[in-house]
Amino acid sequence: MTALLARPLVRRFATMGTTARVRVERPGPGAERAVDAVEELFGAVDAQCTRFDPASPLMRANAAGGWHQVPQWCYAALEEAAAAHVRTRRLFDPRVLTELVELGYDTSLPFATGPVSLPSRQSRPVRTVRVLPWQPRFDAAAQAVAVGPAAVDLGGIAKGLAVRWAVDLLRDSADTFFVDAGGDGYFAGAGPTGRGWSVGVEDPLGGTDPVAVLAVRDQACATSSTRLRQWRVGDRPAHHLIDPRTGGPSAGGLASVTVVGPDPAAAEVWSKTLFLHGADRISSVAATEGITALWVRDDGALGITGDIKPMLVWSRS
Repeated sequence: MTALLARPLVRRFATMGTTARVRVERPGPGAERAVDAVEELFGAVDAQCTRFDPASPLMRANAAGGWHQVPQWCYAALEEAAAAHVRTRRLFDPRVLTELVELGYDTSLPFATGPVSLPSRQSRPVRTVRVLPWQPRFDAAAQAVAVGPAAVDLGGIAKGLAVRWAVDLLRDSADTFFVDAGGDGYFAGAGPTGRGWSVGVEDPLGGTDPVAVLAVRDQACATSSTRLRQWRVGDRPAHHLIDPRTGGPSAGGLASVTVVGPDPAAAEVWSKTLFLHGADRISSVAATEGITALWVRDDGALGITGDIKPMLVWSRS
Protein backbone atom coordinates (compact mmCIF):
# COMPACT_ATOMS: atom_id res chain seq x y z
CA MET A 1 0.00 0.00 0.00
CA THR A 2 1.30 3.48 -0.93
CA ALA A 3 1.74 5.75 2.06
CA LEU A 4 -0.01 9.12 1.78
CA LEU A 5 1.00 12.27 3.64
CA ALA A 6 -1.66 13.60 6.00
CA ARG A 7 -1.18 17.26 5.11
CA PRO A 8 -1.48 18.86 1.68
CA LEU A 9 1.75 19.71 -0.07
CA VAL A 10 1.81 23.44 -0.84
CA ARG A 11 4.44 25.34 -2.81
CA ARG A 12 4.68 28.97 -3.91
CA PHE A 13 7.37 30.47 -6.12
CA ALA A 14 7.95 33.59 -8.20
CA THR A 15 7.91 33.09 -11.95
CA MET A 16 6.85 34.84 -15.17
CA GLY A 17 6.15 38.10 -13.37
CA THR A 18 3.70 36.52 -10.96
CA THR A 19 3.49 34.00 -8.09
CA ALA A 20 2.79 30.38 -9.01
CA ARG A 21 0.99 28.14 -6.52
CA VAL A 22 0.85 24.36 -6.39
CA ARG A 23 -1.27 22.41 -3.92
CA VAL A 24 -1.44 18.62 -3.78
CA GLU A 25 -4.06 16.95 -1.57
CA ARG A 26 -3.03 13.63 0.05
CA PRO A 27 0.38 13.62 -1.64
CA GLY A 28 2.13 10.31 -2.23
CA PRO A 29 5.88 9.71 -1.83
CA GLY A 30 6.67 11.01 -5.33
CA ALA A 31 4.75 14.25 -4.96
CA GLU A 32 7.61 16.31 -3.54
CA ARG A 33 9.86 15.40 -6.47
CA ALA A 34 7.04 16.17 -8.91
CA VAL A 35 6.49 19.61 -7.41
CA ASP A 36 10.25 20.25 -7.55
CA ALA A 37 10.08 19.36 -11.25
CA VAL A 38 7.14 21.75 -11.73
CA GLU A 39 9.12 24.61 -10.22
CA GLU A 40 12.09 23.80 -12.45
CA LEU A 41 9.81 23.64 -15.47
CA PHE A 42 8.37 27.08 -14.84
CA GLY A 43 11.88 28.47 -14.48
CA ALA A 44 12.94 26.93 -17.79
CA VAL A 45 9.86 28.13 -19.69
CA ASP A 46 10.29 31.62 -18.24
CA ALA A 47 13.98 31.77 -19.19
CA GLN A 48 13.34 30.55 -22.74
CA CYS A 49 10.20 32.56 -23.52
CA THR A 50 10.66 35.88 -21.69
CA ARG A 51 10.74 39.11 -23.65
CA PHE A 52 12.38 40.98 -20.77
CA ASP A 53 15.84 39.45 -21.33
CA PRO A 54 17.41 40.39 -24.69
CA ALA A 55 19.56 37.26 -24.47
CA SER A 56 16.61 34.87 -24.09
CA PRO A 57 16.01 32.34 -26.87
CA LEU A 58 12.77 34.10 -27.83
CA MET A 59 14.43 37.50 -28.15
CA ARG A 60 17.32 36.03 -30.11
CA ALA A 61 14.81 34.45 -32.49
CA ASN A 62 13.04 37.82 -32.79
CA ALA A 63 16.33 39.50 -33.65
CA ALA A 64 17.58 36.83 -36.05
CA GLY A 65 15.58 37.93 -39.07
CA GLY A 66 15.54 34.34 -40.35
CA TRP A 67 16.06 30.79 -39.18
CA HIS A 68 17.18 30.47 -35.57
CA GLN A 69 17.56 27.36 -33.41
CA VAL A 70 15.68 27.53 -30.11
CA PRO A 71 15.37 25.17 -27.12
CA GLN A 72 12.48 22.81 -26.41
CA TRP A 73 9.96 24.98 -24.58
CA CYS A 74 10.43 28.06 -26.75
CA TYR A 75 9.97 25.99 -29.91
CA ALA A 76 6.82 24.35 -28.52
CA ALA A 77 5.38 27.69 -27.39
CA LEU A 78 5.95 29.29 -30.80
CA GLU A 79 4.26 26.32 -32.50
CA GLU A 80 1.28 26.59 -30.15
CA ALA A 81 1.05 30.33 -30.71
CA ALA A 82 1.01 29.83 -34.48
CA ALA A 83 -1.77 27.23 -34.19
CA ALA A 84 -3.78 29.56 -31.91
CA HIS A 85 -3.40 32.37 -34.45
CA VAL A 86 -5.08 30.20 -37.07
CA ARG A 87 -7.69 28.77 -34.70
CA THR A 88 -8.87 32.23 -33.59
CA ARG A 89 -8.97 33.57 -37.15
CA ARG A 90 -5.93 35.78 -36.48
CA LEU A 91 -7.35 37.68 -33.50
CA PHE A 92 -4.87 35.97 -31.21
CA ASP A 93 -1.65 37.48 -32.53
CA PRO A 94 1.63 37.50 -30.58
CA ARG A 95 3.16 40.14 -32.88
CA VAL A 96 2.45 42.93 -30.40
CA LEU A 97 5.86 43.34 -28.79
CA THR A 98 6.66 46.59 -30.61
CA GLU A 99 3.30 48.06 -29.57
CA LEU A 100 3.82 47.11 -25.92
CA VAL A 101 7.28 48.67 -25.90
CA GLU A 102 6.01 51.84 -27.55
CA LEU A 103 3.33 52.07 -24.88
CA GLY A 104 6.04 51.94 -22.23
CA TYR A 105 5.74 48.30 -21.15
CA ASP A 106 9.36 47.45 -21.88
CA THR A 107 10.41 46.20 -18.46
CA SER A 108 9.01 43.66 -16.04
CA LEU A 109 7.01 46.06 -13.90
CA PRO A 110 5.75 45.56 -10.31
CA PHE A 111 2.12 45.03 -11.36
CA ALA A 112 1.53 42.66 -8.44
CA THR A 113 1.24 45.72 -6.20
CA GLY A 114 -1.37 47.39 -8.42
CA PRO A 115 -1.53 49.66 -11.47
CA VAL A 116 1.58 51.70 -12.28
CA SER A 117 2.26 55.00 -14.01
CA LEU A 118 4.74 55.22 -16.88
CA PRO A 119 6.39 58.25 -18.47
CA SER A 120 4.66 59.83 -21.41
CA ARG A 121 5.61 58.38 -24.80
CA GLN A 122 5.12 59.94 -28.19
CA SER A 123 1.94 58.65 -29.81
CA ARG A 124 2.11 56.88 -33.15
CA PRO A 125 -0.67 56.39 -35.69
CA VAL A 126 -3.13 53.65 -34.81
CA ARG A 127 -3.54 50.87 -37.37
CA THR A 128 -6.72 51.10 -39.39
CA VAL A 129 -6.60 47.75 -41.23
CA ARG A 130 -6.17 44.16 -40.12
CA VAL A 131 -2.60 42.94 -40.22
CA LEU A 132 -1.54 40.17 -42.58
CA PRO A 133 -1.59 36.59 -41.24
CA TRP A 134 1.33 35.55 -39.09
CA GLN A 135 3.16 32.77 -40.92
CA PRO A 136 6.23 31.65 -38.97
CA ARG A 137 8.22 28.73 -40.35
CA PHE A 138 9.26 25.68 -38.36
CA ASP A 139 11.96 23.03 -38.83
CA ALA A 140 11.26 20.28 -36.31
CA ALA A 141 14.39 18.27 -37.16
CA ALA A 142 16.66 21.23 -36.45
CA GLN A 143 14.34 22.67 -33.77
CA ALA A 144 14.63 25.99 -35.59
CA VAL A 145 12.09 28.70 -36.31
CA ALA A 146 11.81 31.82 -38.43
CA VAL A 147 9.31 34.04 -36.64
CA GLY A 148 9.04 36.66 -39.37
CA PRO A 149 9.78 40.38 -39.50
CA ALA A 150 7.62 41.41 -36.51
CA ALA A 151 8.78 40.62 -32.98
CA VAL A 152 6.54 38.34 -30.94
CA ASP A 153 5.57 38.20 -27.26
CA LEU A 154 4.78 34.78 -25.76
CA GLY A 155 3.90 35.95 -22.25
CA GLY A 156 0.32 34.73 -21.86
CA ILE A 157 0.39 31.56 -23.91
CA ALA A 158 3.75 30.51 -22.44
CA LYS A 159 2.22 30.75 -18.97
CA GLY A 160 -0.78 28.67 -20.00
CA LEU A 161 1.51 26.07 -21.56
CA ALA A 162 3.68 25.93 -18.43
CA VAL A 163 0.53 25.08 -16.46
CA ARG A 164 -0.38 22.38 -19.02
CA TRP A 165 3.07 20.82 -18.84
CA ALA A 166 3.10 21.06 -15.03
CA VAL A 167 -0.14 19.07 -14.87
CA ASP A 168 1.53 16.31 -16.89
CA LEU A 169 4.35 16.18 -14.32
CA LEU A 170 1.94 15.90 -11.39
CA ARG A 171 -0.54 13.31 -12.67
CA ASP A 172 1.54 10.23 -11.81
CA SER A 173 1.88 11.20 -8.15
CA ALA A 174 -1.44 12.93 -7.40
CA ASP A 175 -5.06 12.90 -8.48
CA THR A 176 -6.29 15.95 -6.53
CA PHE A 177 -4.23 19.09 -7.00
CA PHE A 178 -4.12 22.51 -8.58
CA VAL A 179 -1.50 24.58 -10.38
CA ASP A 180 -2.12 28.31 -10.73
CA ALA A 181 0.08 31.04 -12.17
CA GLY A 182 -1.33 34.53 -12.19
CA GLY A 183 -4.83 33.69 -13.36
CA ASP A 184 -3.98 30.63 -15.48
CA GLY A 185 -4.74 27.44 -13.56
CA TYR A 186 -5.73 23.81 -13.70
CA PHE A 187 -7.80 22.16 -10.97
CA ALA A 188 -7.63 18.36 -10.84
CA GLY A 189 -9.94 16.14 -8.86
CA ALA A 190 -12.74 16.99 -6.47
CA GLY A 191 -10.81 19.39 -4.24
CA PRO A 192 -10.51 19.26 -0.44
CA THR A 193 -14.26 18.95 0.15
CA GLY A 194 -15.14 16.58 -2.68
CA ARG A 195 -17.34 19.19 -4.40
CA GLY A 196 -14.73 20.61 -6.74
CA TRP A 197 -12.19 23.38 -6.24
CA SER A 198 -13.67 26.75 -5.31
CA VAL A 199 -12.23 29.33 -7.71
CA GLY A 200 -12.95 32.99 -7.09
CA VAL A 201 -13.18 35.32 -10.08
CA GLU A 202 -11.45 38.54 -9.09
CA ASP A 203 -13.24 41.86 -9.45
CA PRO A 204 -11.41 43.56 -12.36
CA LEU A 205 -12.66 46.97 -11.25
CA GLY A 206 -10.70 46.78 -8.00
CA GLY A 207 -13.19 45.48 -5.44
CA THR A 208 -11.87 43.24 -2.68
CA ASP A 209 -14.61 40.60 -3.06
CA PRO A 210 -14.85 38.27 -6.06
CA VAL A 211 -17.55 38.80 -8.65
CA ALA A 212 -18.26 35.07 -8.75
CA VAL A 213 -17.15 31.73 -7.31
CA LEU A 214 -16.92 28.65 -9.52
CA ALA A 215 -16.70 24.98 -8.56
CA VAL A 216 -14.10 23.58 -10.96
CA ARG A 217 -13.17 19.92 -11.33
CA ASP A 218 -10.67 18.48 -13.85
CA GLN A 219 -10.73 21.72 -15.80
CA ALA A 220 -8.54 24.70 -16.55
CA CYS A 221 -9.59 28.23 -15.70
CA ALA A 222 -7.94 31.32 -17.20
CA THR A 223 -8.69 35.02 -16.84
CA SER A 224 -7.63 37.98 -18.97
CA SER A 225 -8.11 41.22 -17.06
CA THR A 226 -7.02 44.83 -16.96
CA ARG A 227 -7.05 44.96 -13.15
CA LEU A 228 -3.29 44.84 -12.62
CA ARG A 229 -1.51 45.30 -15.94
CA GLN A 230 -2.71 48.79 -16.63
CA TRP A 231 -0.91 52.10 -16.65
CA ARG A 232 -1.08 55.60 -18.08
CA VAL A 233 0.88 56.91 -21.02
CA GLY A 234 0.79 60.63 -20.45
CA ASP A 235 -2.93 61.36 -20.04
CA ARG A 236 -4.09 58.14 -21.79
CA PRO A 237 -4.97 54.87 -20.04
CA ALA A 238 -3.26 51.75 -21.39
CA HIS A 239 -3.20 48.03 -20.69
CA HIS A 240 -1.45 44.92 -21.99
CA LEU A 241 -4.30 43.40 -24.03
CA ILE A 242 -3.39 44.71 -27.46
CA ASP A 243 -5.84 44.48 -30.34
CA PRO A 244 -3.82 43.50 -33.44
CA ARG A 245 -6.39 45.23 -35.67
CA THR A 246 -5.57 48.63 -34.20
CA GLY A 247 -2.19 48.22 -32.55
CA GLY A 248 -3.59 49.75 -29.35
CA PRO A 249 -5.11 48.48 -26.10
CA SER A 250 -8.50 46.87 -26.64
CA ALA A 251 -11.38 49.26 -26.03
CA GLY A 252 -14.28 46.88 -26.43
CA GLY A 253 -16.09 47.57 -23.18
CA LEU A 254 -14.80 44.61 -21.18
CA ALA A 255 -12.78 44.59 -17.95
CA SER A 256 -12.16 40.84 -17.70
CA VAL A 257 -12.97 37.50 -19.31
CA THR A 258 -12.71 34.10 -17.62
CA VAL A 259 -12.73 30.88 -19.63
CA VAL A 260 -13.14 27.33 -18.31
CA GLY A 261 -12.06 24.37 -20.45
CA PRO A 262 -9.97 21.21 -20.57
CA ASP A 263 -6.63 22.82 -21.52
CA PRO A 264 -4.88 25.71 -19.72
CA ALA A 265 -3.18 27.11 -22.83
CA ALA A 266 -6.38 27.05 -24.90
CA ALA A 267 -8.32 28.66 -22.03
CA GLU A 268 -5.72 31.43 -21.85
CA VAL A 269 -5.87 32.02 -25.60
CA TRP A 270 -9.66 32.18 -25.65
CA SER A 271 -9.89 34.45 -22.62
CA LYS A 272 -7.77 37.00 -24.47
CA THR A 273 -9.49 36.44 -27.82
CA LEU A 274 -12.98 36.88 -26.36
CA PHE A 275 -11.75 40.01 -24.59
CA LEU A 276 -10.66 41.44 -27.93
CA HIS A 277 -14.03 40.66 -29.50
CA GLY A 278 -15.55 43.11 -27.00
CA ALA A 279 -18.75 43.34 -24.99
CA ASP A 280 -21.06 43.48 -28.00
CA ARG A 281 -19.80 40.24 -29.58
CA ILE A 282 -18.50 38.09 -26.76
CA SER A 283 -21.74 36.18 -26.16
CA SER A 284 -22.26 35.22 -29.81
CA VAL A 285 -18.60 34.33 -30.40
CA ALA A 286 -18.45 32.17 -27.27
CA ALA A 287 -21.57 30.33 -28.39
CA THR A 288 -20.26 29.80 -31.91
CA GLU A 289 -16.88 28.53 -30.70
CA GLY A 290 -18.31 26.44 -27.84
CA ILE A 291 -16.38 28.37 -25.17
CA THR A 292 -17.49 28.31 -21.52
CA ALA A 293 -17.01 31.84 -20.23
CA LEU A 294 -17.84 34.52 -17.69
CA TRP A 295 -17.10 38.20 -18.25
CA VAL A 296 -17.31 41.59 -16.56
CA ARG A 297 -18.11 44.74 -18.54
CA ASP A 298 -16.49 48.11 -17.90
CA ASP A 299 -19.63 49.16 -16.01
CA GLY A 300 -19.39 46.12 -13.71
CA ALA A 301 -22.20 44.11 -15.29
CA LEU A 302 -21.63 40.36 -15.28
CA GLY A 303 -22.25 38.10 -18.26
CA ILE A 304 -22.07 34.31 -18.59
CA THR A 305 -22.55 31.53 -21.11
CA GLY A 306 -25.27 29.04 -20.28
CA ASP A 307 -22.89 26.14 -19.81
CA ILE A 308 -21.08 27.83 -16.93
CA LYS A 309 -24.23 27.86 -14.79
CA PRO A 310 -23.67 24.36 -13.30
CA MET A 311 -20.26 25.53 -12.03
CA LEU A 312 -21.55 28.81 -10.60
CA VAL A 313 -21.60 28.59 -6.81
CA TRP A 314 -22.22 32.27 -6.27
CA SER A 315 -22.24 35.55 -8.19
CA ARG A 316 -22.89 39.12 -7.17
CA SER A 317 -25.69 39.57 -9.72
